[in-house]
Amino acid sequence: MLQNKKNSTGLLLAGLAAFAYYKYSKMSEEEKQNIISSLKDQGKKLYDQYVPEEVKNVFANKGNTGGNNNFGAGSGYSG
Repeated sequence: MLQNKKNSTGLLLAGLAAFAYYKYSKMSEEEKQNIISSLKDQGKKLYDQYVPEEVKNVFANKGNTGGNNNFGAGSGYSG
């Protein structure tokens, strides 16, 4: 019984994915851009709402190393 449910769920998800791809492929470029920008806006809202400030700071500082490699900082390695 459980195996049939797993198979049915997988088949349903595959069908939904195929239908979504079909609908997306039939859209105009403007409609596609609208959907993509809408998804990006929703993602930014979720990020701002639910990601803690400490995590945001880690990602913000990751690209601002100024060329300094901080690997092993504080570990006592002097090589």
